[in-house]
Amino acid sequence: MMLTRVRVATRLVPLTKPDASLKAKSERKLAKQICKVVLDHFEKQYSKELGDAWSTVRDTLTSPSCWQHAVLLNRFNYPFELEKDLLFKGYHTLFQRSLPYYPKSVQCYLSRIPDRMPSERHQIGSLKKYYLFNAASLLPVLALELRDGEKILDLCAAPGGKSVALLQCAHPGYLHCNEYDSLRLRWLRQTLESFIPQPLINVIKVSEMDGREMGDAQPEMFDKVLVDAPCSNDRSWLFSSDSQKAACRISQRWKLPVLQIELLSNIMPVDIKEMARTCSQDFTFAPTGQECGLLVIPEKGKAWGPMYVAKLKKSWTL
Repeated sequence: MMLTRVRVATRLVPLTKPDASLKAKSERKLAKQICKVVLDHFEKQYSKELGDAWSTVRDTLTSPSCWQHAVLLNRFNYPFELEKDLLFKGYHTLFQRSLPYYPKSVQCYLSRIPDRMPSERHQIGSLKKYYLFNAASLLPVLALELRDGEKILDLCAAPGGKSVALLQCAHPGYLHCNEYDSLRLRWLRQTLESFIPQPLINVIKVSEMDGREMGDAQPEMFDKVLVDAPCSNDRSWLFSSDSQKAACRISQRWKLPVLQIELLSNIMPVDIKEMARTCSQDFTFAPTGQECGLLVIPEKGKAWGPMYVAKLKKSWTL
């Protein structure tokens, strides 16, 4: 069985927690940096797609002080003292109403208020204790329902956060991390080096292939596949400092669905609406009317996404 997923998502750009005066100053500064070309485009597109929900999403996306981050603890260098500190500060574990297939080895903490932990520096030979990320990024990883010993492909793997999350869920028999962009590939390698111990590194392969050719190059090789397809990255684009470049990227975004489809083949959708019901305490989902796809939209107190998640099963032909 091969499981894949495709998404339209943005990365989290966290800020430090300021006092009241600094917060107001920061908001004014960031408001000036919002790219009007991008925002106008979003107004036209998302007011149609999201309807009344767009107003809330818009307010959250344009207010970085509302943004949140999740803390994924590294099972290979577990920070017990940090875990105690997070609980003391009011953080809670993701999925308090656990998914049936939520691995006990995954320890992800959320804060209901904007907060910012410092990022750990990369140090050769030293494993980081935690990874900061957008909590919605964990949903596609969990949807794979990973098991020890499986052969996994992370098709568009950089910067490596989902590869790290995959390894928090299970010990694969083999993990292939692929990234086509050479600059992002270096980032991926550094991330893996920062979070994965040497014995486990030996079952991981990193490659720089065009993902569209992977199926032909290694047919029927993998049990499960994670496809973090090239996406619109809307949250970051809002703060583009170059209006001309932003306009160019807006035109390019129309090509993304074609590329995303080309990364997939011979697949059929799997119903994951149960995940939405179980995760509604921590995430807000747009009413897309689709049983086989979830669209996480940000709102105050649940500022995760926007991200689209789908679970797909390989369609075998006789």
